[in-house]
Amino acid sequence: MSIVKIRKLLTAVEDTLSEGGRMADVLLRKAAVTAICTNPHAGIYAEDLSDLIELSVEVGNLIAPMTSALMGTYPIQSYGKGAIVGLAGELEHAEAVLTTDYGNTMRDAAGGGKAWICHMAKRGAAGSSIDIPLAHKDALTVRSHYDYMTVHVPDGPMPDEIAITCCFANRGRLNHRIGGHSVENIIGIDGLK
Repeated sequence: MSIVKIRKLLTAVEDTLSEGGRMADVLLRKAAVTAICTNPHAGIYAEDLSDLIELSVEVGNLIAPMTSALMGTYPIQSYGKGAIVGLAGELEHAEAVLTTDYGNTMRDAAGGGKAWICHMAKRGAAGSSIDIPLAHKDALTVRSHYDYMTVHVPDGPMPDEIAITCCFANRGRLNHRIGGHSVENIIGIDGLK
């Protein structure tokens, strides 16, 4: 039986074709899906937040494949996650829905991933935005893939809700030129290099 009460799903796709006056050889696609869910702990202190972790897995199994589908034919190279908890909730509630259990639903939808998934958690009122950090899915130290996607939630989260976001990208920043570990040299064993 589902424990998730989703009020709304929001999708966003951003395609960047040029940067700094230079056209991209391959456009940069970022896609995100956000689920606005009821927060069962809004306004109530609870020592045990395991139900939020369980909720996040159910949400992830829904929105991570949706985000992957928004990528179309572009392969997923980067990922990031985020949550905005409504004003009657605690920041800890947002952190609880962003654990490894939720991240594993994203890895499954992305076709794997060795790297730790960057995230952002915050408390916010309806109409909030969140910057979802992105990094390479197999090697966190690939500097070209340090990026973000801003996700706007027009009418959420309400005070008793949590907005949970999954975000994918197909490549690193356009015109990356500051060096560092590169995609071509990924070892892909420990999630760092």
